[in-house]
Amino acid sequence: MLSFFGRETFAKATAPLGRALVRTGLTPDAMTLIGTTASIVAAVTLFPTDHLFWGTMVIWLFVMFDMLDGAMARARGGGTKYGAVLDATCDRVADGAIFGALAWWSVYHEHSRHLFVATLVVLVTSQVISYAKARAEASGLSADGGIIERPDRLVIVLVGAGFTGIGGYFGIDWLIYAVYVAMYILAVLSTVTVFQRVLAVRNSAGARDVIAPVSKAETDTAK
Repeated sequence: MLSFFGRETFAKATAPLGRALVRTGLTPDAMTLIGTTASIVAAVTLFPTDHLFWGTMVIWLFVMFDMLDGAMARARGGGTKYGAVLDATCDRVADGAIFGALAWWSVYHEHSRHLFVATLVVLVTSQVISYAKARAEASGLSADGGIIERPDRLVIVLVGAGFTGIGGYFGIDWLIYAVYVAMYILAVLSTVTVFQRVLAVRNSAGARDVIAPVSKAETDTAK
């Protein structure tokens, strides 16, 4: 959603709520942990038990809840380095729970190997996309951009799962395949984004500078 509609627009919309939450005594880190924990619990309990619609609703609620940590940090005058690392780490765990739970559902409820493979592709590439950017930035390089980012992945997978859940409740057969379409699209776009991120790193200034070999003495000292 952030990359669809713009981060600045989302930041302006959540600013008043962020200020209100700060006044309650909650911290951005606490908000991150609450949103992540609830999303994980909902994913691993509702998706594998074939409650895709309600799982989507609960996860969507707490994903939005988790995204408020940034608004709260801005309301407090800025975040911390620890908060940024915590937020990124929790995002990876939550993504793993969501796609892992859907992979379980695809095997034990749909008995679909194709959906299972597509879900695993998304699970792996979503982690690689984020890692590539983090590792590049740690090396002083850039890995921005790409056709799809985390907010987009969440919107697509939750819309697909939600419509599949609705189709199951109301017996609308064609709607049941919404999650299939979502995961196939995500598998392709996420794979493309991995290559885009790697290419962005390759084209960054200094990316192909030769790194001086580390001497044995330096290695021993580091140990």
